Amino acid sequence: MKILPPLVVLFVAAYVAGSVNFSILAFRFTGREDPRRHGSGNPGATNVYRQAGPAWAAAVLLLDMLRAMGMAFLAVHWLPLAQVPWVGLGLVLGNRFPCFHGFKGGKGVANYLGFSALLAPAWAGIGGLAWGAVFLVWRTPFLASFALVACLAAGTLSLPGMRWPGMAGCLATVIFIVACHHGNIRQRWGHHV
Repeated sequence: MKILPPLVVLFVAAYVAGSVNFSILAFRFTGREDPRRHGSGNPGATNVYRQAGPAWAAAVLLLDMLRAMGMAFLAVHWLPLAQVPWVGLGLVLGNRFPCFHGFKGGKGVANYLGFSALLAPAWAGIGGLAWGAVFLVWRTPFLASFALVACLAAGTLSLPGMRWPGMAGCLATVIFIVACHHGNIRQRWGHHV
């Protein structure tokens, strides 16, 4: 019997972990309607904020981040650095296409934040400030998320010893997150896209 490579095991584990959507579960537990049925249709922290207020949004964000940090911890301890970003992609894929919630989930930003915060905490802090600054200027959460994701990617790419396979995994994750926002992009600049 062949043993699967650690990267494959952790990638699949990250996908499964990312498939657990805390906002959907919290809304179900409290008797609320599925958060995907209202607002933006996204079960992420921003839409939870619109529907249930700041406390629920903060709880969902925190749970997403803690789960992602746990996966990052496992990846850092079991894999070479150049493979670690691919586990982050697995997490974001699970969040976007959750096997436990009909393959209709969020956009992965909070998960990417938690995953990157363990790898490059200073860059996560810079990303948080960038999110706040962009949101204050444009009042558009997805643009603020793009600023955050750009900082997180910069932090990952600048890690000492990061090699091209890890860079490719980081860039694939960023491209996927941006692609997940295609509806927001079309809504804002639809006549130009």
